[in-house]
Amino acid sequence: MRKSLIGIILLSIVIIGIALPIGFSAQSDAKVITYGETTYNNANYKSIVDNFFNQQAKVDVKNIDSKLITASDVNKISSSITGKTYGSDQIFSCALVDLSEQGNIKVTVDKSKITTITADMYISALKSAGITHGHAYVTSPISATGESALAGIMNSYEAATNVQIPDTVKQAANEEIYTESEIVQNDNVSAENLTKLVDDVKETVQKDNITDHKTIVNIIYNYTVNNNINLTNSSIENLATSIGGVQAVQGDVQNYSSQVTQIVGNNSGDMSLNGLLSRFGL
Repeated sequence: MRKSLIGIILLSIVIIGIALPIGFSAQSDAKVITYGETTYNNANYKSIVDNFFNQQAKVDVKNIDSKLITASDVNKISSSITGKTYGSDQIFSCALVDLSEQGNIKVTVDKSKITTITADMYISALKSAGITHGHAYVTSPISATGESALAGIMNSYEAATNVQIPDTVKQAANEEIYTESEIVQNDNVSAENLTKLVDDVKETVQKDNITDHKTIVNIIYNYTVNNNINLTNSSIENLATSIGGVQAVQGDVQNYSSQVTQIVGNNSGDMSLNGLLSRFGL
């Protein structure tokens, strides 16, 4: 009986291996780097970034696939959110995504270079996009606010999993992080307090499936009063718009997340024979 079941499991492993995307291992250990085009085109800048990735992620970047995030990519996002556009000499932020780490999503930010966006802000926006696994590393060769790195992280996830993130989801997640960045830079609020506000309000909105803009505005306003946080009316309006945008695409988020979970797994990437046998109690 045991030999027959082992044979079935071995056949299953072969089938799973065939079904997985080309270049993607059964243990979901894919790693991908996204370079800002300014950094990639400057050998000194790229060396600084590569050293950070080598040291922090314990990898050899020479063995990792890479992609570019261009000014054109960033402007498609930023121009519709903040009205800002960037030149090809202004895209510095870089990200490495490692899917070999199991458990909840982790983000390591080079605080010496990324000046505005924090690890928790990236995590919050990534969760809004349905990304809940792996480890992302973010850096820049010079000081940068870090908003564009989110697009790089999402591009890396797409390359690592071979699953495309819906454009609606990308737009909502990016709008969230760009809005938070603007508020941190212009209002008297810390990144920590703002991230907690956003997480708590998103939780309330998702729990009750709230889509009405005025209702979300009131939830944010009451939160700021109760927690002694000072936000301008304009910031509250913009934050309500971004959170409402995240809620509006939850159907797309769930569809994407379910596809990725089938590949990455939920805290259990062990596809070895011993791991599979243990699941069958053998």
